[in-house]
Amino acid sequence: MKICLLLLISLSLSLSAVAQSTASKNISIFNIEAPQLDTIKKIWVYLPAAYSNKQQTFPVLYLQDAQNLFDNSTSYAGEWRVDEILDSLQLELIVIGIEHGNEKRIDELTPFPHPEYKGGNADNYLDFITSTLQPEIKERFQVKEGAENTFIGGSSLGGLFAYYALLKYPHIFGKAVIFSPSFWFSDEIYTFTKTRHNSDLLKSKFFFRAGEKESERMLPLMNKTVEELHKLGLAEDQIDMKLLTEGQHNEAFWSSLFPQAALWLLEE
Repeated sequence: MKICLLLLISLSLSLSAVAQSTASKNISIFNIEAPQLDTIKKIWVYLPAAYSNKQQTFPVLYLQDAQNLFDNSTSYAGEWRVDEILDSLQLELIVIGIEHGNEKRIDELTPFPHPEYKGGNADNYLDFITSTLQPEIKERFQVKEGAENTFIGGSSLGGLFAYYALLKYPHIFGKAVIFSPSFWFSDEIYTFTKTRHNSDLLKSKFFFRAGEKESERMLPLMNKTVEELHKLGLAEDQIDMKLLTEGQHNEAFWSSLFPQAALWLLEE
């Protein structure tokens, strides 16, 4: 009997440890219908400490893969610690984290299909963000209007998506945080880039970061992307790109990049 009781206590403690949330008190969660995707999306919201001032409005960053951003108990392999980082920096920024669709993640975050991995449904996901989620965020929270105060970001496939989102809607998103982007997924992203007009991107800014230990193609494809943007006429100060020697394709690396990215977002 005692052994059974001890086993039950041990199991209970183990489950509690696994399930314990590391999200800060500044985090809230709500669900919203996504008719474009025929699903319900879970949305995580980070509000800065200064949000208690009812007269103040704040810029907003839309980040992909919310499961990995704020809470170790929901992350795949560690969290970005977005809430702790922004708290420590005392930055006045709202972050909206959108949970990925699990088995539908590839489909949602890729603008063009891959011959093997398929995908290519990013337009519907982007329409959900711009037509359904953003109006809801504006209704619920004190957000600043305009592309100069509205940002998009992500890593890996989420980085590819953030790049595409800014190119497609520069009048909605002014800056993009792009970590370890999966530009390998389809060469169509370069064809799409070439169709953009410099006049639409005069105020757009891109923050590219990746690691040399990620893959052999990461640096060449990042350089190719930046070259294509310069061909469109974007100036040097519109693109902040660095490749870090020890960087790997994981949450710990992206977490280490987030403080600088957050500071960059709020630069004038």
